[in-house]
Amino acid sequence: MQPVAPPTGSSTAFDLEHFLPYLLNQAAEATSRSFQRIYRDDYGMTRTQWRVVANLGKFGAMTARDICRISHVEKTRVSRAVAALEAEGLLMRAPSPEDGRAEILSLSDKGRNLFEELGQRALAHDRELRNMLGPDLAARLDGLLRQLIAQSGPASGC
Repeated sequence: MQPVAPPTGSSTAFDLEHFLPYLLNQAAEATSRSFQRIYRDDYGMTRTQWRVVANLGKFGAMTARDICRISHVEKTRVSRAVAALEAEGLLMRAPSPEDGRAEILSLSDKGRNLFEELGQRALAHDRELRNMLGPDLAARLDGLLRQLIAQSGPASGC
């Protein structure tokens, strides 16, 4: 994978299409669109609802603030997603023993089944993307993205 050269000319000329955060966002959107059709069309879920289910499925019970921090999603979006998932019977709330203002969220049996089913479809989608890139490029890109994430520091807004 060859790096994209910045535009020539003035060093102060800004070109959005060569701005690395923009390119990373565009790549994320492009690669997640086909999976979005699965959780949206087949399960009626929003992106934030999928992220809440995925985090609870992977990490177990946690607060909405924890989900916000891990998934880099705004608190209000997480709150709306939690309410919708609870209404569908996919998650449960319980008072936090450490913080009376917080609630511990966990998947219900129905939510756990959904996570298992959708998780298998996510794994298949991931395999397709990695196969498209080839094993060497997929491994290299994985490492580079993890390095970028680690160097960026913790998320804010939660």
